[in-house]
Amino acid sequence: MATQLYFIDQGALRLWHNADGKDITVQFFFEQQIVASFESFMLGQPSQFFIESLAPTKLFSLNKSDFDRLIKQSPQLSRYMTEFISRRFMAYTNYFLTRIQDSPEERYLDLIKHEPQILARVPNMYIASYLGITPVSLSRIRKRIAKESPKLT
Repeated sequence: MATQLYFIDQGALRLWHNADGKDITVQFFFEQQIVASFESFMLGQPSQFFIESLAPTKLFSLNKSDFDRLIKQSPQLSRYMTEFISRRFMAYTNYFLTRIQDSPEERYLDLIKHEPQILARVPNMYIASYLGITPVSLSRIRKRIAKESPKLT
């Protein structure tokens, strides 16, 4: 059960799920971002996700009781967290829709365009997991894109 909310001062983390032995990366987090298994943190239920550091990481943590107290005391913080969780929900919705409707190559090209920090900071095996493909498939996509558009790689 998630009992801590973390603020990343430096480093890189990933949120992932184990689906019958298959590693599925759901999101990456970097400096100045908040990370937790929010469903578990907010509902007090066991988490279906794991959070893993991908690089040396410095975090600040806030436990659930302190978080609840701060939310009650600060309407501004409450509004910020509502907006933050709403943005995260929208990002997850987009993530799942792209997994359904876009090809792996389209998802990779979208990463190049919208989230280049992932490509610069995350090992390819986790990028492949995030895209829903194998590392071999990712390698093939990268080679094909390099031949067709060398500026993108």
